Amino acid sequence: MNGLNRRGFLKRTTQATLGLMATSAVGWSDASQKSSAKRPNILFAISDDQSWPHTGAYGSKMVRSPGFDRVARTGCLLNNAFCAAPQCAPNRASILTGRSIWQNEEAGTHSSYFPKKLTVFTDVLEESGYFIGTTGKSWGPGNWKDSGWKRNPAGPGYDKRKLTPPAKGIKNLDYAANFVDFMDERPEDQPFFFWYGAYEPHRSYEKGIGLKMGKKLEDAVVPPFLPDTQEIRSDLLDYAVECEWFDQHLCKILDTLEEAGELDNTLVIVTSDNGMPFPRAKANLYEYGLHMPMAVSWPKGISGGRKIDDLVSFIDLAPTFLEAAGIDAPQCMSGRSFMNVLQSKKSGVIDKSRKHIMAGRERHSHSRFDNQGYPSRVIRTDQYLYIRNLKPELWPAGDPPYYHDIDACPTNDFMIENKDKYQELANGAYGKRPLEELYDIRKDPGCMNNLVNDAQYAATRENLWNELKSRLISEGDPRMSGSEIFDSYPRFGSMRQYLGGFWKKGQYNPKYK
Repeated sequence: MNGLNRRGFLKRTTQATLGLMATSAVGWSDASQKSSAKRPNILFAISDDQSWPHTGAYGSKMVRSPGFDRVARTGCLLNNAFCAAPQCAPNRASILTGRSIWQNEEAGTHSSYFPKKLTVFTDVLEESGYFIGTTGKSWGPGNWKDSGWKRNPAGPGYDKRKLTPPAKGIKNLDYAANFVDFMDERPEDQPFFFWYGAYEPHRSYEKGIGLKMGKKLEDAVVPPFLPDTQEIRSDLLDYAVECEWFDQHLCKILDTLEEAGELDNTLVIVTSDNGMPFPRAKANLYEYGLHMPMAVSWPKGISGGRKIDDLVSFIDLAPTFLEAAGIDAPQCMSGRSFMNVLQSKKSGVIDKSRKHIMAGRERHSHSRFDNQGYPSRVIRTDQYLYIRNLKPELWPAGDPPYYHDIDACPTNDFMIENKDKYQELANGAYGKRPLEELYDIRKDPGCMNNLVNDAQYAATRENLWNELKSRLISEGDPRMSGSEIFDSYPRFGSMRQYLGGFWKKGQYNPKYK
C-alpha cells in the first residue's frame, strides 16, 4: 500500500472512530485545512526512564547529549517539566489524552487496557490532515488490541529497520532509519506528527558497559538517596550509555529533518516518560521519579536560547500540540497548552498562573497481596512537593523481601544485601511511608527530609493538601470517594503473581490474566 493510499485508509478509520467518541469536541479552522502545508510538523522524542539532571544542557558530565542540547540551544530548556505518573503506561496515556491518570480509567494504571472511548490527540491531528507515525515505544506496556483499537493509540508503527546494538539490553531497532522510512512515505506538502520513542535507558543494561566505553567512575553523580559506592557508580554509568543511545538517534533524526529542509518548521519536543530506573526514583512521586528533562525548539515559531521556569505537566502536551497545529483542544482534556510560554521571548517564569502541577500513581507491578497497587497523589509547586500516600499500611516498593516495584538491577541488589549498613537509605527505598510527606525541593531535591511534622510548615502542608484534594475531587478522582476500582483493573505482561504470601517466578494465577 503506497503512502497516499495508506494514509487515506488510516484517515477513514480514524473518522469512523472519532464519530463514536462522545467526549470529542474538536474543531480546527478552515484556514488551517486549506494551508495545511504551512502548519508545523511535530516531532515528539521521548526516552524511557531518564531523570531531569541527565543531559548536558542541565550540566551533566555523566551523560553526553548533543541532540538534546541542540534543541535546547536553538529553542527553550524547560527547568520544571513533570510527568503525570512516574511509570511508563499511565504517563504515556496522559500524554495522549491530555488528562490526569485518575481520569483515564484502566489507562491510568500500569499495563492494563486503554479504553477506546478516550480521545487521543494523535487521532485529532490525523483527522485535521496530519500524517502520523511512531517508532519504538509508543503507548505501553498494556493491551490496546482488546480495548477495540486497530493500532496503538499513538499511531501506526514504523519499526522495520533493525541494527546490531552496541551493548546487551539496547534494542535492535534503528529508530533513525525508521524515521527516514516514515518521511519517504509521507505525502508531499502534508504536515506530520512523529513519535520517536526509544526503549532506552529502560533496564536491563549490560553490566560494566559504561566503563568499557571509557566512562569514569568519578563522573557519575550519585543521588543522595543511593549509597555512594563503586558498584552503584558503575551502574549509573551503564544507565548513561543508554541515555546517550537515545540521543544519538535524536541527532540523526534532526539531521534528516535539516537535510530535507523541514527542521525550521518542525516543533520538536524532547523529554522522557519517567525517572531513572533506580530505587526511590522510577515509580516514586519524588523529584527523581517525576521531574523530567525537556527541550523544545521551533525555529519559525519560537525564540531560541531561553531557559523557562514555568511549571509544565505532561497533560499539557496534547493541547500544546493541537494549538501549534491550529486546532481547538477537546473539552475533555484537563491539561492546558503552554504555547504562550514557548512563544514568549522571555526567560524565567512567564505564565504566573502556572502555580502547581499534580501527578499520581496506582499499581506498577504485581507486587502486593491480591494485586493491590500503591495509590498516591502529589502536588508540586515551585518550592514544595507534597505527597499523600492513600494506603500507608502498604509497602511502597512491593511486599518484602523482593520489592518488585523496583527494576531488577545491581543497585537494588547491593542495597538489599547491605540494608543494615545503609539502614536510612534502605528504609527510604523499601520501608513503609507516612500518610503525608512534604519536601522543600529547593533545599532538598533528593527528597530526604520530610517536613510534614515540622510546626513551621504546618500551614504549607494544610494549604497544599486542601488544594490537591479540591483539584482531585473536581477532576473526579475515584480515590476521593473511597473507590477501589483501580485495584480491579487487570495487569498484562507479567508472570509474577502473589501466591501464598511469597513470590514464585513462573507460576501464574488465572485470576489476573
